[in-house]
Amino acid sequence: MKLDHLGIAVKSLEQSVPLFEKIFGVEASPMEHVAEQKVNVRKLHLTNCDIELLEGTAPDSPISKFIEKKGEGIHHCSFGVYDIIDKLFHLNNAGINLIDKTPKTGADDMLIAFLHPKSTAGILMELSQHKS
Repeated sequence: MKLDHLGIAVKSLEQSVPLFEKIFGVEASPMEHVAEQKVNVRKLHLTNCDIELLEGTAPDSPISKFIEKKGEGIHHCSFGVYDIIDKLFHLNNAGINLIDKTPKTGADDMLIAFLHPKSTAGILMELSQHKS
């Protein structure tokens, strides 16, 4: 596994993207809408990992709910894996609480699945795999 990206919940991509572009000195990717997650996404590709800026598109979006409860900030850490189904199977058997027992499609057409923060020291962890 490797750190793939940090997901950061923001109220407005329009307001946040220029700030993060200045901080990291890179241009963000074009906006991608992920309907299943009710989110708009723009990524900043860095040398060692990406920064994924997430804007909720509906009040019941996980990102909108997160911002309402905790404010803007780090939403999740994503770790890249080679076989997400196998990894979920092994984690489930090891007693790790899974939010997603089967992968969903996320940004960049990646397979994603979340681990429950109650099993991961309070950190929302995402597993991600490139589709091949």
